[in-house]
Amino acid sequence: MHYWLMKSEPDEFGIDDLVGARGQTTSWFGVRNYQARNYMREMQLRDRAFFYHSSCPEPGIAGIVEITKLAHPDVSQFDATGNYYDPKATREHPRWFNVDVKLVERTRFVPLAQLRVQPALAGMVILQRGNRLSITPVTAQEWKLIMRLMARRAGAA
Repeated sequence: MHYWLMKSEPDEFGIDDLVGARGQTTSWFGVRNYQARNYMREMQLRDRAFFYHSSCPEPGIAGIVEITKLAHPDVSQFDATGNYYDPKATREHPRWFNVDVKLVERTRFVPLAQLRVQPALAGMVILQRGNRLSITPVTAQEWKLIMRLMARRAGAA
């Protein structure tokens, strides 16, 4: 199993949207960065990802999702009226892909500030200066540490 971190802006699509669709799958669409797209192509069924709220007052990890469908063409690239339209993409030669995910669990929120103060997470991709990717790999060691942080009481450091 591989681990990932997938960012979404909560005012566009947040953890609450997945909680409301518990048991259902959702396409992770609209990714328009080649490296993030390539990471989705590497994902395997049952891989896990942290659901991360970004571009909000307090960014951080809000839950865990599971990959339920391998990378397939993102249909939003073909919708000329949509925000994610790509005129260079064709159905024969799609440029953009997405995976499907389902909620595993909504977790205790782990803010970005708490991740930053963990020395063992210093190499985590999301914490690197200038990183803006919406999807990044997470090592097994990073995953385990963050899972321990989630298990702590809300007031614990």
